[in-house]
Amino acid sequence: MRTWERRVADAITGLLMREGPDPDPRELVRVVGETSGAAGCALVIGHRRFHWGEREGSWLEHEVSYDGEVRGLLSFTPDSAGPFPAVAAVLGPLVAAIELAEAADRLRRDGDASARELVDDRWRAAAEMEHQRRSLERDLHDGAQHHLVALRMSLAVAEHAIGAGGGHERVADLLAQLENAERVLVETAAGILPGALVAEGLVAALRAQLSRYDKVTLDVSGLARRYPAPVESAVYFVVLEAVNNARKHARGARVMVAVSDSYQGLEFTVADDGPGFDVTGGGLPGLTTRVASVGGSVQVRSALGAGTTVDGVVPV
Repeated sequence: MRTWERRVADAITGLLMREGPDPDPRELVRVVGETSGAAGCALVIGHRRFHWGEREGSWLEHEVSYDGEVRGLLSFTPDSAGPFPAVAAVLGPLVAAIELAEAADRLRRDGDASARELVDDRWRAAAEMEHQRRSLERDLHDGAQHHLVALRMSLAVAEHAIGAGGGHERVADLLAQLENAERVLVETAAGILPGALVAEGLVAALRAQLSRYDKVTLDVSGLARRYPAPVESAVYFVVLEAVNNARKHARGARVMVAVSDSYQGLEFTVADDGPGFDVTGGGLPGLTTRVASVGGSVQVRSALGAGTTVDGVVPV
């Protein structure tokens, strides 16, 4: 998503925060038009056309789709203002929600009992946009932050070595880590999973990420099959976050990662022999949310002086 398209998406999110999941289509097209910098903007939903700005000139059109169906048409003038494919994609759940809300209102007036189901669909469509935003936020936290924390720790080591009169040979390694972190950020913003995870699966992806750490060991001897992509993606990011937490809060500790098949499903463990912490106030909510999104569960066990162990399972 380009910078100005993200600016439009942020403006749409702001409108939702002010007006709720069913914004006025006229206000929606105004926000999109003004933020995009176009002279005119129009949004067709069903048989209704909502317009903002100029009406004359050449127009560039984008189909607005949701759940595999075309739900509306987004247009801009002049045509040089576009294209805006990412904006049309963001509008998909909203246009579907507006369309369903109008249908529900018509059915309610007619006394049709199926209106209740359409209302549920309306909220589901509006909620999906928020879910996608939170999913991107989690991916940035669990993936890109993992690389940035590693880079910060490497910088601290290099700074100490340079201060002692050496360490200049570490500069090339730091530049490589920085380039890798930048790549992960770009891929995550574009919604792209790590290439090894997509092409070769969970084992290859974890090996690629964890092999660079001297005190992190990976045991995948008990894993003999592939799992659905959403499951492998969730476990991949949860393991990275757990390893990242261990390296960040238990520096110098050994970290053991194990992933295996079981009668329950896909199991994973991340354990360290660091100082541990008191978990009576709660574990690590980010891990729980990620695993729960694919129907799994996670348990965090730790005590002062006894290290920390994160166990999880995703039934498949």
